[in-house]
Amino acid sequence: MRSIWNGAISFGLVSIPIKLVNATENHSVSFRQIHLGDGGRIRYRKVCELDGEEVAAAEIGKAYEDADGSMIPITDEDLGSLPLPTAKTIEIVAFVPADSIDPLQMDAAYYLTANGVPAAKPYTLLREALKRSRKVAVAKYALRGRERLGMLRVVDDVIAMHGLLWPDEIRAPEGVAPDGDVKVRDAELDLADALMNTLGEVEMDSLHDDYREAVEELVAAKASGETPRQAASGDSGDGKVIDLIAALESSVRAAKEARGGEGGEDGKGDEDAKVTPIAARKTSGGTTRRTPTGKSVSRASAGSGSGSGGARKSASSPKSSGAKKSTAGASKGAATKSASRGRAGAKKTAAKSTTSKKTAAAKKKTTTSKRASA
Repeated sequence: MRSIWNGAISFGLVSIPIKLVNATENHSVSFRQIHLGDGGRIRYRKVCELDGEEVAAAEIGKAYEDADGSMIPITDEDLGSLPLPTAKTIEIVAFVPADSIDPLQMDAAYYLTANGVPAAKPYTLLREALKRSRKVAVAKYALRGRERLGMLRVVDDVIAMHGLLWPDEIRAPEGVAPDGDVKVRDAELDLADALMNTLGEVEMDSLHDDYREAVEELVAAKASGETPRQAASGDSGDGKVIDLIAALESSVRAAKEARGGEGGEDGKGDEDAKVTPIAARKTSGGTTRRTPTGKSVSRASAGSGSGSGGARKSASSPKSSGAKKSTAGASKGAATKSASRGRAGAKKTAAKSTTSKKTAAAKKKTTTSKRASA
């Protein structure tokens, strides 16, 4: 990778020669402006507003526009004479926990590479010290004519630097939050939690720019004379929510379908993502059960309004009558068998009782005879 800046990291009295290379790249499709009449390229020319003539790059300098509109020329020599200790140095000023850096401050990202063999040892020392401390380094550096703030951290085995905005460049979020006292119900939070659990996590490497791919396909189709494929129209996304509960429930269902159905990607049930519709929760005097697909069905208790009527209707149907007769017949047969078993048991008990009486009488008679003989 081509370096965009050469300098050194100042780590106390240790100086580490490094090169700065871009850690990111822009993959967006760029367009040119053309004249619709003949397709000619539209180009910009730098013209002096005083004489109207085009000016070459060598004749263009810098100036600061004052409040009254007057121009104050500033030369490279003027800027070079300013006391800027970070002109060629990334000066580390502190080591702080990573979570103390507000993500709003994050700007461009760079990789820092050791510049030459002698720089390898101090570079590795700083990298390992950052790893062991589990902290990030806050530094100042100068790039493209201004002093900037940066954060150094370890990515794999490389020291990376994120450009940071200065704290006074972050605007306070005043007037951004919704006006008024907005209340959120527990039922709505439950559905939001269910939607979050259904969407789950994602591998960041699996995300890609669908719009850029569609633009590239469009350009390729037009270049080859083919008719561009029309994309399916999606949700307008006007942001109008009529029923928040219904929208959340629909979102959960759509997320489940998108992730491979009710059972989830692995075919197992997703207990965390199951949602009981509000209508089922509000059913009075009844219980709620879940079907195998995760839907909730309300079952009314005996003697409660419509549930009793439904039971009476079911009993009056031919199928229900047949079931009644079958149940009655089965009950009668079971009762007859039970009675027969009871009578047989009683007979056995009576026979045992008679035998016991006879045995007792015989023993008594024998005892009496023995006494008489004596």
